[in-house]
Amino acid sequence: MKQHAVFDSPLGPLTAVENDAGLAAVYMADHKRRPGLETLGPQLSAADSPVLAATIEQLGEYFHGGRKEFSLPLSPLGSVFAHRVWEVLRSIGYGELRTYSQVAALLGNPAMAQAVGAANSRNPLSIIVPCHRVVGAAGSLVGYAGGMARKQFLLELEDPSRVQTAPLF
Repeated sequence: MKQHAVFDSPLGPLTAVENDAGLAAVYMADHKRRPGLETLGPQLSAADSPVLAATIEQLGEYFHGGRKEFSLPLSPLGSVFAHRVWEVLRSIGYGELRTYSQVAALLGNPAMAQAVGAANSRNPLSIIVPCHRVVGAAGSLVGYAGGMARKQFLLELEDPSRVQTAPLF
């Protein structure tokens, strides 16, 4: 059974979704590929679910600079290949970047960069599985299901030397 909680963050409201096995998703407002609210199960208070409460707490710590890794039971839906990609994404350290071809190389085939990009774009666990740390071949910011301004915000949060002069939102 799915259930969810909506909570505020510096990126705007986030929706955390839990299934029977753990945290299934974290969606941003205007998230590409975000399913309809009717598919997320009942909305709960964080106090009603230890997994949702821990998610909100750990994301709060992340946004305040006190957490660099997450320790949550994860249960996203996806293909075997997507799960392999998401596991590699979880190995990218706080403040570090990788290109799509570097992620593909870590999976054993640098030519799979486009397939990595497709799996990356379907990552339902925004921030928790740090797809925002993957950039284009020349280090350019490309694609992010939560929007490019949010990707830039997360990268600047993790490494203030990446701060842009133009406003993000």
